[in-house]
Amino acid sequence: MAAPMEVAVCTDSAAQLWSCIVWELHSGANLLTYRGGQAGPRGLALLNGEYLLAAQLGKNYISAWELQRKDQLQQKIMCPGPVTCLTTSPNGLYVLAGIAESIYLWEVSTGNLLVILSRHYQDVSCLQFTGDGSHFLSGGKDCLVLAWSLCSVLQVDPSRTPAPRHVWSRHTLPITDLHCGFGGPLARVATSSLDQTVKLWEVSSGELLLSVLFDVGIMAVTMDLAEHHLFCGGSDGSIFQVDLCTWPGQREKAFQPEQDSGKVFRGHRCGGVLCLEVGSDGGGLAGSTAWRLGPVTNASIMLAPVSMLSSDFRPGLPLPHFNKHLLGAEHGDEPHRGGFTLRLGLHQQGSEPSHLERAAQLHSVMSGTMEKSVLGGQDQLRIRVAELEDEVRNLRKVNRDLFDFSTRIITRPK
Repeated sequence: MAAPMEVAVCTDSAAQLWSCIVWELHSGANLLTYRGGQAGPRGLALLNGEYLLAAQLGKNYISAWELQRKDQLQQKIMCPGPVTCLTTSPNGLYVLAGIAESIYLWEVSTGNLLVILSRHYQDVSCLQFTGDGSHFLSGGKDCLVLAWSLCSVLQVDPSRTPAPRHVWSRHTLPITDLHCGFGGPLARVATSSLDQTVKLWEVSSGELLLSVLFDVGIMAVTMDLAEHHLFCGGSDGSIFQVDLCTWPGQREKAFQPEQDSGKVFRGHRCGGVLCLEVGSDGGGLAGSTAWRLGPVTNASIMLAPVSMLSSDFRPGLPLPHFNKHLLGAEHGDEPHRGGFTLRLGLHQQGSEPSHLERAAQLHSVMSGTMEKSVLGGQDQLRIRVAELEDEVRNLRKVNRDLFDFSTRIITRPK
């Protein structure tokens, strides 16, 4: 059986013939090109292995192509404003977009805008889901990195403002990139900033594990699949390799190029390294890493989906109309016709108890059941107490009779 093909998907804001191109990673062969628009930084995402999404630079829409139909005109997903970053959930159910200082979350099956998160104070610069889709992370120009629980965001009471699980505020300048490792809620997250540091965090506890100081601002960060090495792209075009397994025990350390000369890669000359990706083979930085520089706005390495290589493949479902407002039909968006929507949870029609209220009800029922099973209820409890009291009285009478009998035997004259 042939090994899966690994491809590099890139977008170029200055290309005349295409806006997105797919290369076979190891041979460099051009496999596919997609036309239409100019994708912005951090604006490229693969949706469920069927669609390629690209947030257009300075425009208020997202272009969507079917992976195999490369020559078609792209579909347009209209947004409330220019999209600064874009990502999709691993299971293909949700789309996240950063628009100004807010995060918009859409449900792909219906196109409904589920929630708008406004906890950043300046533009959102990067977004990424964890590998299992249970959490997502956002970084902004306000120097903050926020870790969100998807379940809490979806089930939050509409009258309350959703709160992130963790707020990481140790950076002092805008966040430029973030990378989430494997492990879902136990994953480690690397963040880079213009403050010349890269920090490593733990999603489960929210603790800072490591902070590395460099001589230049860091524009991009990534890790290999085994998470043995951290690769950091500098604003001077250098790429720095940090060995996590051999790093000293202290949490804060300065990277010294003169001592780690073999771990500094210099190849870019015109500006900084704006994106880093490591391939799945882990064979080395030069052979399995893609960089974007200058007009190249995105570069992503992935295993080629079946739909990309099969000319007969078509998406299972067409993309719906994406609403620009919460509760779309009530705010001017066209209502859906010719179908129905099945929603589980707080966002369905009508007033339904929240998950907290349901948990309280379940606790009450379980407590009542346990009380009945152990004590038999209040009536049975009173009966049982009366029986025990009678038994105590009988035991006292027997004890008294034994005492009197023993006394008579001992004091009886011989």
